[in-house]
Amino acid sequence: MTDTPAKTLKELRSLYGNDKGTAFYDPRLKAVADGIFAEGGRRAWPFAGVSTLLDAPFWPDAAGTLADGGRIEGLDVALVGVPMDLGVTNRAGARRGPKAVREVERIGPWNRVMDVAPMQVLKVADIGDVPMRSRYDLTSCHEDIEAFFSALAASGIPPLTVGGDHSISRPVLKALAEVHGPLGMVHIDAHADTSGVYEGAKFHHGGPFRQAVLEGSLDPQRTIQIGIRGGGDYLWEFSYASGMTVIHAEEVAELGLPAVIAKALEVVGAGPTYVSFDVDSLDPAFAPGTGTPEVGGLAPREAMALIRGLKGIDIKGGDVVEVAPSYDPTSNTAQAGAQMLFELLCLMAFAPGR
Repeated sequence: MTDTPAKTLKELRSLYGNDKGTAFYDPRLKAVADGIFAEGGRRAWPFAGVSTLLDAPFWPDAAGTLADGGRIEGLDVALVGVPMDLGVTNRAGARRGPKAVREVERIGPWNRVMDVAPMQVLKVADIGDVPMRSRYDLTSCHEDIEAFFSALAASGIPPLTVGGDHSISRPVLKALAEVHGPLGMVHIDAHADTSGVYEGAKFHHGGPFRQAVLEGSLDPQRTIQIGIRGGGDYLWEFSYASGMTVIHAEEVAELGLPAVIAKALEVVGAGPTYVSFDVDSLDPAFAPGTGTPEVGGLAPREAMALIRGLKGIDIKGGDVVEVAPSYDPTSNTAQAGAQMLFELLCLMAFAPGR
């Protein structure tokens, strides 16, 4: 709502009667519009050209440079795809997540609540997908992911990543911790993902954050997990034993979003922080296209409010994972994933030192 007085018909005709698509008088709105509209009110068609994450410019050579251990420069944020789902314990298909999120035609450009058009204040590019040697070997995929993000971290460029299953977060965290030390984390998910060995494997999508703590990449005292629910809660003993703060989905409703946001800010403090968003944190009514859906989840508006409430944290990276588009003919899940990626990008604009 606004307190701006309504204009008379005569005033409206004077201001907008001959508009060619460039009549913006509110300074905030004009600043955004001037970055979008070309002369004569033209703008890029959202359905034309090469599909990229958040419609960012595509840097096709960057991934190869990083995979070879090189460095890149000239970016404030790198958008990265990791199309790997060898770590799933339920339904496969998150390998198609990056492609599905890239196909979402229009997100942004302005975040009204955070009052930022991130693409206009940050140099952002989609640098493609992490090259991986084998589509069959989970261990080698994790090695390739870690090496890639180590090179990116050495370049001083924070990543926002689209998976892929949630196991990809462990090698990303390990790479970032090489530069920043152990990170705190805001983790929005249906599952705490701190379980142990499954059938002889520990690097699956149900346990990346146990391994990240044990490797020294993740500080459990500065980690909060929000939206946790479902019948697998007995698996998350490690979250409590390590000192993580766990807020179940039912408690989000009981406490209210302002209290949950305040707790998250208290937990992560001023230190380097990672934000991990699993799309199954959303109720499957909104996001059916995921590998392990859990009824009773967050609404997209709640998830967006949670991320926006983190404005000002020292975010060093983040991810959106577990979009499995084959289970969602509506494409709503990919749309939600792209929106959350945009919200994370907006956080980057307010990180200390930006």
